[in-house]
Amino acid sequence: MSTLTVIFRTWSEIEANVVQALLESHGVASVRTAGPPPGMFPFTVSTLGEARVSVRDEEAEDARRIIESHREQVSGGLVVPLPQQFAALEARLGYRFRDRGLLEHALTHKSKAHEDPSGGVVDNESLEFLGDAVLGLVVADALFRAFPQSSEGQKSKIKANLVSTTALAEMANALGLGDHMILGRGEEKTGGRRKPALLADTCEALIAALYIDGGLDAARGFILRELGSHIEEARQPGFFGRDHKSRLQERLQSLGRSLPHYRVSAESGPEHRKLFVVQVTVDDVQLAQAEGRTKKDAEQEAARLALAGLPAPGSS
Repeated sequence: MSTLTVIFRTWSEIEANVVQALLESHGVASVRTAGPPPGMFPFTVSTLGEARVSVRDEEAEDARRIIESHREQVSGGLVVPLPQQFAALEARLGYRFRDRGLLEHALTHKSKAHEDPSGGVVDNESLEFLGDAVLGLVVADALFRAFPQSSEGQKSKIKANLVSTTALAEMANALGLGDHMILGRGEEKTGGRRKPALLADTCEALIAALYIDGGLDAARGFILRELGSHIEEARQPGFFGRDHKSRLQERLQSLGRSLPHYRVSAESGPEHRKLFVVQVTVDDVQLAQAEGRTKKDAEQEAARLALAGLPAPGSS
């Protein structure tokens, strides 16, 4: 009678699922001999136990070879990033997760889940939905307190800037989230770690993970640390009405050029999660192109990129 040999150990349930699916695709049966049972919700991944993948003794050598071969095909030599590697990110966040599986879930893009034949890898789209709501609440509350005399329209404009795709992507870049995102091979090859929309989505998912793991105080503390300086900027004279599109128009006028024109060149994704690509042109010459989860976000990002490519005020 065959006995079982442990051929893989991990503290990541997602990684254990990926390894089992990999072995199954090569005709090697495996079992989880230890580790936490699955929770009711996909994001409740306990880190109290070690997950161990075992196979029959006679297949152990083949199983190890399959796993090692797979390591060589992915960046960094890992099946997926291990939770232990998230220590640097946690330090940057100023928060240590009690359930690191939540952090791993927040960083997992749908492209990775789609490549997993076992169905054990869950993407972060549900967390994005929750994170968007938490972010909106915290920012609205902060602006209500910081600008008691400002009109609803003024506060709404500040809020729109703070929670835009551009702003969240900048926050994600400052945190180095791109380096930690768990992507599928296709998304990896097309530069997913640098795409503003993916970075913004991951930032929202991260906020949700903080909220679930540490409550509203943990999420609020993080959001206000990252956005506090931007809220202070809104106190400066002339802030209202001076978004990227307004600044681009002013810069073009100062250069004696025509007004910019914005055009949606492409749309993708489901109705509830569309991605828009917008081109900004002047006299039929394209200055920049950008993507965003709304047309407004894409226009703002295109304007920002166009500004970066124009001569600075006062330059010859």
